[in-house]
Amino acid sequence: MGFSEIIGQQRSLEILRLAMGNGRLHHAYLLVGPEGVGKRRVAFALAKALHCDEAVNDFCGRCAACVRIANGNHPDVRLVEVIAGKKEISIQQVREIERELNFRSFSGKTKIAIIDPATSMNLSAQNALLKTLEEPPQDSLLILVAANAGGLLPTLRSRCLRLPFGPLARDAVAAFLITNKGIDKEEARFLAAVSMGSLGAALRLDKEEFLERRRSWVEKVSSLTSGNFRAASEAAEAISSNKEEALQFLEWAETWYRDLMIHAVTANFAETVNVDLLAQIQSPSAQREVEQLLLTFAQTARAAGRIQRNLNRRMVLESLFFNVVGGR
Repeated sequence: MGFSEIIGQQRSLEILRLAMGNGRLHHAYLLVGPEGVGKRRVAFALAKALHCDEAVNDFCGRCAACVRIANGNHPDVRLVEVIAGKKEISIQQVREIERELNFRSFSGKTKIAIIDPATSMNLSAQNALLKTLEEPPQDSLLILVAANAGGLLPTLRSRCLRLPFGPLARDAVAAFLITNKGIDKEEARFLAAVSMGSLGAALRLDKEEFLERRRSWVEKVSSLTSGNFRAASEAAEAISSNKEEALQFLEWAETWYRDLMIHAVTANFAETVNVDLLAQIQSPSAQREVEQLLLTFAQTARAAGRIQRNLNRRMVLESLFFNVVGGR
């Protein structure tokens, strides 16, 4: 066990290990990157390394401290997440964490709070957390985990040391699936591609369900032809009925427009995400100007951020699709 077993993210790991070795850990870190690329695992790895009874600036995974952290019952390591049945992390949860961080450590080591996802904190909770970030209790550490920092207050972001997490190498994801999950090579390569370097997404993905949903999504984006505002409105209405589905669609749509851009510029399919849809990607109906594809790609990402902030889903998606069919 230890940092060496974590897949990818070596730069961020090196920054943390160097800070531990020098005794210069920041009081608050913001781990930002796509879902399923190891942010939470690294957060808990750091907690274990700071409490491990056997390893130095690393963790064994076997000692009492490591086991208790893994099981979620270490008195000095707390995970703050959305409570079952709720939609956000409340100000009460943040205040409870602030109170606990000010208590003396049970182990005599660092008291740690991991907030995941940090973007689930409502504005009141984020403002409440600012006091702790501005005046951190002695021997305390806050670790915020987020897929996108855009949902966090600028004042909150500025008080954390940001560590970026990128997608994992496609080959590394496929190798893990083959070696550890017994998945055959062809399916593993497909899952690694469509998960966009997210091991967590690859492990969660139900291939048949995904293919069915994606078939519907392809039909909708294919209907967004120039001037077809009716199709744009109908697609927005169909997709906006459920927040989670809307976000999943937009996540996939980013990969679709990315694939179209790569084909338009390079005609190289080595990095294609939708590896089984090459015929559709190459079809004349899918071809557009690179500038338009780049704009749509950026607008898709912004639309996802707006929906995450609970803006009206129908209006957000209509705006996106109207821009697509309007060619703007």
